[in-house]
Amino acid sequence: MPSLRPLLWSAALAVTLLVGCGGGSGSSAGATAVTETSPAAAPRPHAASRAGDWTRFGYDAAKSNDAPRGISAARVAKLSERRVKLAGTVDSSPIYLSNVRVRGHNRPLLVMTTTYGKTLGVDAVTGATLWTFTPGAYRRVAGSAQITTATPVADPSDRYVYAASPDGVIHKLRVSNGSQVRSGHWPVSITRNASHEKIASSLNLDGRNVLVTTGGYIGDAPPYQGKVVSIDRISGRIRHVFNSLCSNRRRIINPSTCSAQESAIWGRAGAVVDPATHKVYAASSNGPWNGSTNWGDSVLEFSPGVGRFLRHWTPSNQRQLEASDTDVGSTSPALLPAPDGGPGASFLLQGGKDAQLHLLSLGSSLFGVTGAAGRRLGGEVQDMPVVGHTDVFTAPAVLHRKGLTEAFVATGGGTAGYQLSGGRLHVMWQNGTAGTSPVLAGGLLWVYNPNGGLNVYNPASGKVIRRLPAPSGHWNSPIVAGRRVYLPSGNSNDHATSGVLSIYR
Repeated sequence: MPSLRPLLWSAALAVTLLVGCGGGSGSSAGATAVTETSPAAAPRPHAASRAGDWTRFGYDAAKSNDAPRGISAARVAKLSERRVKLAGTVDSSPIYLSNVRVRGHNRPLLVMTTTYGKTLGVDAVTGATLWTFTPGAYRRVAGSAQITTATPVADPSDRYVYAASPDGVIHKLRVSNGSQVRSGHWPVSITRNASHEKIASSLNLDGRNVLVTTGGYIGDAPPYQGKVVSIDRISGRIRHVFNSLCSNRRRIINPSTCSAQESAIWGRAGAVVDPATHKVYAASSNGPWNGSTNWGDSVLEFSPGVGRFLRHWTPSNQRQLEASDTDVGSTSPALLPAPDGGPGASFLLQGGKDAQLHLLSLGSSLFGVTGAAGRRLGGEVQDMPVVGHTDVFTAPAVLHRKGLTEAFVATGGGTAGYQLSGGRLHVMWQNGTAGTSPVLAGGLLWVYNPNGGLNVYNPASGKVIRRLPAPSGHWNSPIVAGRRVYLPSGNSNDHATSGVLSIYR
C-alpha cells in the first residue's frame, strides 16, 4: 500500500466517505430551426432553476448528485415500474424541468440524449415523446461505434437545453419544441476529428459558460487529446480551450498536429465546478506527462470558465499508469465541502482504474504546484485500495451538512462505506452489489445495478430499503424528481437505435 502523508486539517474535521467498488445541423419533429438571439438570463449556476428541477447529470454544477427533494421510505414501498420505449439508447441520465411550456401547455418535461445524438423531450407524467431533435449526422453514425454518452444541461431560463451529438457538435435546443437555435456561433463544433474524439462525459454549466470535455473511443485509437472547452451560452462563442496534451495551444486543434496522443477526459461527471470559488476541476487519463505541456493521468484545476490552468495533481507512478492503460481519469474528481460549513471544497476524492481512492487537500501545497506548470509528482494526503480492488468508473454522490460530509460511489465490485477520521480512511460497511453513479434524493440513496435492478439504500447504514426491477444496462443512472424515479437502460456498446425508460411512481 502506498505511504500515507500527514493530513493538514482541523482536528474537528469529520468526513464520512461511503464508496463503492467496480467498474452540425439538425431537425426537430414538427418544428424547424429559426434564427434567434437568446436573451441573457441571470445565472443561477449551482441550483436547479426551480425547486424540484434536475437540470444536469449530478444535479448541480459541483456534480454532487444530491437533491434535497425525494421520495419517503414509506412511499418507496408503493412504487411500481412502467417501461416506455425510446427512439434510442440513453446510456447516461435524463434531466427534469418541473414546469415548462411545451407544445402550448405547461408540463413537467424530461430531456435526454441517445447514443447517436437524438435528443428527446418526454412528458414526465405519461412518458410520451413530445419532440425529437435529430442531428444532421444521425443517418451517417447510427449503428456505428461513433457515439455519445453525454447528459444534456438546461439553461437557467428553462427555455433552452444544450446537448451533444457524435459528430462533435454542441446544440442549443428550444425546450418548447426541440428546434435548434441558429444564432451567433450556435451550433458549436468542439473537435476537428469527431471520429476519434468522443464526447462521453456529461455537460455542465456555470454562469455564462457551458463546459464540455472530450476523450477517445474504446481501444484508445489516436489521434485524439482530452480537452476542456467553455462555450458562451448566449453567443455560442468558444471562450477557452485547454488541451491536456499540447496544452500551450489554447484552441481547438487537429489532434494529429500534436506530437502527443490520448489523455482522454471521460469521467461521467466531466468538468465539475466549486460552488464558492467557481474553479473548475477535471481528470485526464493515460497519456504522456512532462510537467509543462503534457498532462496525462492528472487531476487539473482551472480558474472560473477554464480561463487559466492553475494546479495539478499527478501520481508519482504516472509513467507506470500510462504504460498499463490504468486511467486516473476513469472518474471525475468529487468535491468534498468543508465540514464546518465554510465556503468551497476542502478536499477532492479521486478514484481511477488503479482501484485506489486518492484524497487530495485543496487547502495546502500538497494538491500540486502553484502556476500553470510544474514537475512535481505525488502529494496526495492518502492512497487507499478500494474494497474489492475494482476499477472506479462512476461519479460519487456527496452529501454535505454542517459538521458532516458523506460521499457515495457504487461500481462493479460492490458498495462500501468509509469514514475519514484522524487523517485516515476506515471501512464502515460494505456489500457486493454493483452499481453505476448513485444519487441522493430526500435522504435516500438510489443505485442502479447494471446487471438489472434499482436498489434503494439507507445511506447511514447501507441497509437495503427496496430492490426495484429494472433492465440491464451500462452507465445509465437514475434521477428522482416530481415524486417519480426515472431510469433509462441499455448499453451504448450494443449500437442499438432504440431503448427503454423505466418510470417508477
